[in-house]
Amino acid sequence: MTSEAVPPGVLSVRLLRGINLVKRDADGSDPYVVVHLENQNLKTSVIKNTVNPVWNEELTLAVTNPATPIKIEVFDKDKLSKDDPMGDAQVDLEPLVQMARMDLEDIHSGTVVRTVRPHRGGTSSVCCLADESNIVWEEGQVVQDALIKLRNVATGIIHLQLRWVKIPAL
Repeated sequence: MTSEAVPPGVLSVRLLRGINLVKRDADGSDPYVVVHLENQNLKTSVIKNTVNPVWNEELTLAVTNPATPIKIEVFDKDKLSKDDPMGDAQVDLEPLVQMARMDLEDIHSGTVVRTVRPHRGGTSSVCCLADESNIVWEEGQVVQDALIKLRNVATGIIHLQLRWVKIPAL
């Protein structure tokens, strides 16, 4: 990693959908996602009675330390008892932030600037990528589309998009 400072900006996390989440109730699940970064905790809406929810919701987080991964937790909303866990995951921000540090202004929009591969075995990484994830230079922003495999459950993937949004100098 370079010693350059993180460019001023925020991270946009678009939670697109859940795929084959675990069923927690007899009549289905009512999933929602909580995204944690440092002291920030943001939550999506609850999607009723499905294990394949579509949220398409954008959450915005301030990043002060790019070495800190995003933590994702999925829950089943219950009315009469504590919400049931449906898995968790972590996403490493460093590949995205490394690309945000680069001068990409002369690159055509839609160009893949890096491919991040899932780590197979070992404990060297906190990232839970289910498949390769491309980081793309798109209309002046660095964007990563990713499928994230949930841990601590038999099945479940979260499809999300990370977008580094630079704050212009004043």
